[in-house]
Amino acid sequence: MEFKYIIYEKSEGIATITLNRPEALNAFSKEVADEVLLALEDARTDENVRVVILTGAGEKAFSTGADIKAMKGMNALKARELSLMGEKLCNAFEDLEKPVIAAINGYALGGGLEVAMACDFRIASENARMGQTEINIGLIPGWGGTQRLTRLIGKTKAKELVFTGRMIDAKTAEQLGILNMVVPVDKFRETVRQFAAELTSKAPVALKVAKSVINKGSEISLDAAISLEREGFGVAASTEDLQEGVSAFIEKRKPTFKGK
Repeated sequence: MEFKYIIYEKSEGIATITLNRPEALNAFSKEVADEVLLALEDARTDENVRVVILTGAGEKAFSTGADIKAMKGMNALKARELSLMGEKLCNAFEDLEKPVIAAINGYALGGGLEVAMACDFRIASENARMGQTEINIGLIPGWGGTQRLTRLIGKTKAKELVFTGRMIDAKTAEQLGILNMVVPVDKFRETVRQFAAELTSKAPVALKVAKSVINKGSEISLDAAISLEREGFGVAASTEDLQEGVSAFIEKRKPTFKGK
């Protein structure tokens, strides 16, 4: 599988998608989005892939979102098409039945931050800067940013970031709850890889069920969510992996999960 705008690599159960337009600060175009979706589909169907990492090439940017220059003369129809492209991309990460880590190096702005928020985890280097900056050119977030940001940090803080279009540093983003962790630049790649490797050691079916239950349960009533969890618990309990995990615990060894 050959790509022009991304780098796609698989190793030790980890699939890494690198947005490879550093000269454009890894901005998304339709071509980039299409290639990312193809890579995600490959990761979804490859049983050897247990975790996906999304990152950007170079040291300046994870992604600055949609190409602003391409918005010149954009009408309502084109805006809707752009929004639908971003929604499809973000939903693909959110709905993938495997954990996804956004490894944020440098800028994560506009759609770049929106894509990162659709991932399960966000790890940033100390030099990262992020924001929903669309208001500065007369727009609002169009790839789910108003909704995912609000769910992450609450209505008041989300309004502050969206209304002002300010960029914030990585430490502030971590304090707000946007990021899982911030690490030194020289430890960034290593830390992301270590975290991904930790996830590859877990039971794949249990991870899949946990992701689904958390994502769906957060949008419904507590009673309905607990019922959803109960069903998920039953699914995980029916796997060979559970028996392997119990045996490994009793035998005081590390389990070897097969995703069955």
